[in-house]
Amino acid sequence: AKDYDVEITSYDYLKCDIEHYENFHFTYQIVDEAQYIKNHNTKNAVSVKQIQAAHRFALTGTPIENSLAELWSIFDFLLPGILGRYEVFRQRYEIAIVQGQDEVALKRLQKMIQPFLLRRLKQDVLKDLPEKIETIVYSKMETAQRELYIANLQRVLDGLQKKSDAEVQSEKLQILAELTRLRQLCCDPSLLYENYNGGSAKLDTCMELIDNALQSGSKVLVFSQFTTMLDRIRQRLETQHIASFTLIGATSKEKRAELVQRFNKNDEASVFLISLKAGGTGLNLTAASVVIHVDPWWNAAAQEQATDRAHRIGQKQAVSVFQLITKDTIEEKIQALQAQKLALSHSVIAAQGMSIASLNKDEILEILQS
Repeated sequence: AKDYDVEITSYDYLKCDIEHYENFHFTYQIVDEAQYIKNHNTKNAVSVKQIQAAHRFALTGTPIENSLAELWSIFDFLLPGILGRYEVFRQRYEIAIVQGQDEVALKRLQKMIQPFLLRRLKQDVLKDLPEKIETIVYSKMETAQRELYIANLQRVLDGLQKKSDAEVQSEKLQILAELTRLRQLCCDPSLLYENYNGGSAKLDTCMELIDNALQSGSKVLVFSQFTTMLDRIRQRLETQHIASFTLIGATSKEKRAELVQRFNKNDEASVFLISLKAGGTGLNLTAASVVIHVDPWWNAAAQEQATDRAHRIGQKQAVSVFQLITKDTIEEKIQALQAQKLALSHSVIAAQGMSIASLNKDEILEILQS
């Protein structure tokens, strides 16, 4: 590396090779997708901050996905000490702003970070990008699906109300699993119950949107957190003799590249089924002009990044984005809570997001109760 002007590496390689960098002194260190160092306790963050560099830059579209702690971690890389130790930052800013709604603390934080931020919105730099039309489409559960959802919801509520705040904090993984079950029921009860023979309002809605898009000559991206839901959609497509591609976490890098090229260049498949985590970034799918988000994710930023697989440089058509929401369920509550959290991140940097880990007992109950 000493024989070259530029070294390019990945977070994974850096973690493995960090001891070899001990005697290197770089002029510039540029961290792309800086949200990967948002947790200051991870090996990603620790190894990146060990590199010796005179000047540091962090590039990210989502500097705040879940909490202000993520902003602190990025600034701890850029300018160590400017926001103080994390324990001090948490008391002075995170708790004061999030829990105390302290406008003075918010303005003080803004003043501290603004001189070091260069913010560019897509509309500022991509003047010729076609418009993005976003629509929320509501589905209403059928009788059998509704009965299963209510039964599971009541079980979760009964269990949660018996727990103390401390128990809720210590059992976040179990609670997340229960909330995930409810979200799966909103998609299709057959994701949880093998013998379920009833209908799925959301699956029917999704198929109707796909049919309409294909009739108008558009290609479609379908995103879901649940690979089992993608399987259900693929099965329905097959019954209608509609060809599709599928990309999930188990898809190899070589296969990913092949599928992307075939989707963009050929007409052999007009529907691309993609798991949100596996395909939310790093893909260029501008052949599609319709994007369907089957289920809402906790972080609106993750859905935005997924939408940007189609709404990006090279797109020639207006992009229609559909968010499917099952009415009178946890999905509506997730959207409402996202809006509340959105105000915080917009007020600091105009990012967006929410995490189950950041919710307290009252917020979780608010999500569940109608």
